[in-house]
Amino acid sequence: MAGAQEPPFKTQVVADFESPWAMTFLPDGRMLVTEKAGQLLLVSADGKQRVVVAGVPKVDSEGQGGLMDVVLAPDFARSGLVYFSYSTTGEGGKGVILARGKLVDGAAPGLEGVETLHRAHPFVPGNGHYSGRIAFSPDGKYLFYTNGERQKFDPAQDPKASLGKVLRLTLDGKPAPGNPLAAKGFDPAVWSYGHRNLLGIAFDAAGNLWEQEMGPQGGDELNLILPGRNYGWPRVSNGSHYDGRDIPDHKPGDGYEAPKVWWNPVISPGGLMIYSGKLFPQWRGDAFIGGLSSQALVHVHLDGTNARKADQWPMDARIREVEQGPDGAIWLLEDGRQGSTGRLLKLTPR
Repeated sequence: MAGAQEPPFKTQVVADFESPWAMTFLPDGRMLVTEKAGQLLLVSADGKQRVVVAGVPKVDSEGQGGLMDVVLAPDFARSGLVYFSYSTTGEGGKGVILARGKLVDGAAPGLEGVETLHRAHPFVPGNGHYSGRIAFSPDGKYLFYTNGERQKFDPAQDPKASLGKVLRLTLDGKPAPGNPLAAKGFDPAVWSYGHRNLLGIAFDAAGNLWEQEMGPQGGDELNLILPGRNYGWPRVSNGSHYDGRDIPDHKPGDGYEAPKVWWNPVISPGGLMIYSGKLFPQWRGDAFIGGLSSQALVHVHLDGTNARKADQWPMDARIREVEQGPDGAIWLLEDGRQGSTGRLLKLTPR
């Protein structure tokens, strides 16, 4: 691309991984990176050194499963706690687990005192739509966590299931007090429901909670998450079933919360980041989404509680994760294998 079509950033390859899934920065600029097969890696700030972090539980990585999100506790500088999600097998089939452990640094780093905080329920057969994304509330008191509907459709509307929901938990993984649907007979952890495969969740500077999810054939969504609302899946969607059967579109007055932005054809949204850095001041407050099937970095302009599409830059690889670095650079993880498209990329102004 040349001229006006050239992206406003330059791309530096920092490291190469085997099917990486998520990353987060430590206070000293080093990174924790998860790989799908179950490895947690502690990576130097320049990407040149890495060491496996011991203590991660056994992961079931078939299909869309694996070691997934990794996020530092709000008080990490004091507690050393790291929260992470992974898929595993159990009674009834498979499900996603939220866990935490204390990062012990040094020559042989590890997670100590690993504990399970939340188990998706029910466990069901199949290898898809685990979700497992984590975000802490701006005040650091609550943990928001996504459970996909596991390609089973109906659990997204089932008040007793955690599947197809955004959950609000205490930092210890218990249902947060005051959740909006508990009095209506829902699982007391549920914050919103009617979701499909929720692969990104993030707060903006004003405290609005944004979530992205994959639609079926068409209808990928960026949603503003409001407490107690029903987002419609599988009863409404701006996409169709894979066999071509129609699903009613979102429309005003149907009782379901409609997406703020939707895509058809799809982008297959991976990671979600709300930008707050200094390197790209023109983008402060905007959303950035990793595109999987679209092999793109997708930019959405946020304006309060409204959103509109802005840019979609081709990246020539499936983009699984988008993160903001300590200096305001934008970091991407490709979704593929080491030696081809499993790279860690750093984007800085051109």
